[in-house]
Amino acid sequence: MRDDGLRQAIVAIGGVGALARALGISQPSVSNWARVPAERVLTVELLTGVPRSELRPDLYPSGIVSAVPPTATSGNPVVALHADPIDRARAEEYLLLATLLRAPPAEPFLERLGMLQGDDSALGRAHAALAQAARRADPDDLETEFFDLFVGVGRGELLPYASYYLTGFLNERPLAKVREDMGRLGIARAEGSFDPEDHVATLMEVVAGLLAGTFEGGPEEADRFRERHLAPWASRFFADLAKAKSATFYRAVGDLGRLYLDIEDEASRLS
Repeated sequence: MRDDGLRQAIVAIGGVGALARALGISQPSVSNWARVPAERVLTVELLTGVPRSELRPDLYPSGIVSAVPPTATSGNPVVALHADPIDRARAEEYLLLATLLRAPPAEPFLERLGMLQGDDSALGRAHAALAQAARRADPDDLETEFFDLFVGVGRGELLPYASYYLTGFLNERPLAKVREDMGRLGIARAEGSFDPEDHVATLMEVVAGLLAGTFEGGPEEADRFRERHLAPWASRFFADLAKAKSATFYRAVGDLGRLYLDIEDEASRLS
């Protein structure tokens, strides 16, 4: 029997199948849930707008946090209960990008993206551009765009995997290194997910979880994981996404991702 929080999320997004697609996992996996798994709470909140205090009140008691649109510039606590504000903002940005790259945004998430606001900084302008793209986007067109970019007939226009960008082939040594580090950190691929672990969305989810405290290890492990598994190639992927022939909405995602990873790289050099 599903608990009330899970039922709310399913209704908000339009059904079990819609939630599974938005999470990038199989429908039977979601069908078997009695409640939202702990590691999925933050993403489900982001996708559906149902507060984490309602999704999992045992983990997030009411009144401690509230659900708001996913604005990484706002400083609102939409990622973690006790994370440092800077780490929280970083985790929020990684989680936003990972969610957009995992599956095309369903209508409730698209509406929330359209509420993003940004200041006059480069990152703020990139958020504003993403919000504008979201307001213009049609969910059905986004399904097609996502398919053409990342799935395709045979293959999509882009292959968002570390192995491909670093070696020209899939399932090579970069994937093995990701699996080694995930095993060391006690992180496993989510049930119902079939993408190799060096998918850019998975790598960003790991960094977000380490920053937010969802996974043990903390910010130092997050930075180490980012340096090893994202820094060598992910900016190039986002640059390719921003200029991909099949991209319309995802041009804004590409611009935001490239800019944010460049900011992260510069911060790492300065530190």
